[in-house]
Amino acid sequence: MQFSGMTALKSALKEWSVAVEALAAGDTLLLLRKGGIREAAGQFTVPYSRVILYPTYEHQQPDWLKPKYAQTVKPVASGWHPETISLRAWAEIADIFQVSEPSSLDALQPFHIWQEAFATERFKWKPQQPLYVLLLRVYRLANAVEIPYHSSYSGCRSWLELQTAIAVDHSYPALSESDFNQQRHRLQALMTNSDDETQSAVETLKQSA
Repeated sequence: MQFSGMTALKSALKEWSVAVEALAAGDTLLLLRKGGIREAAGQFTVPYSRVILYPTYEHQQPDWLKPKYAQTVKPVASGWHPETISLRAWAEIADIFQVSEPSSLDALQPFHIWQEAFATERFKWKPQQPLYVLLLRVYRLANAVEIPYHSSYSGCRSWLELQTAIAVDHSYPALSESDFNQQRHRLQALMTNSDDETQSAVETLKQSA
């Protein structure tokens, strides 16, 4: 079913290209964030509810990804970017969770694209701050939109304001409503379980994966 109710977006969320592709394909609903170096006040915040997904390439590392996704990544030199950016999807930020216990992070392992070691490193970076889990309702644009790279898009930051608004009418959900709601409810349950219940759920997921 096509999306209706809004015509265009300028706000964007930067994320690895491989993660954007996985989100657009319906392979995952999740992003794990602590923000970039240029975050306001050095802390991650979520200022938008709907964003274009802006793919980045500079920091992608195959060793940090599960094998299915690692094989699609070719590392690039520091500072490299394409002359034009292909935008293929946008997202509604459906839920925001804070992870402050390792057991909660373990519970999420079947739901995202990163190796366990990398997820743990993200958790440990800036240990005084929680890890933010963004649960996204993703939509694929009817047609990919090519935009020129702009210097304002550079740097280690999470959020951008694009130079041109991107039309999102006639876009399609990456997952059906029933599939999305089913996965969302499972994730909500995991994030609200006690430590013992979470561990039990993790073992069940590992057996069914």
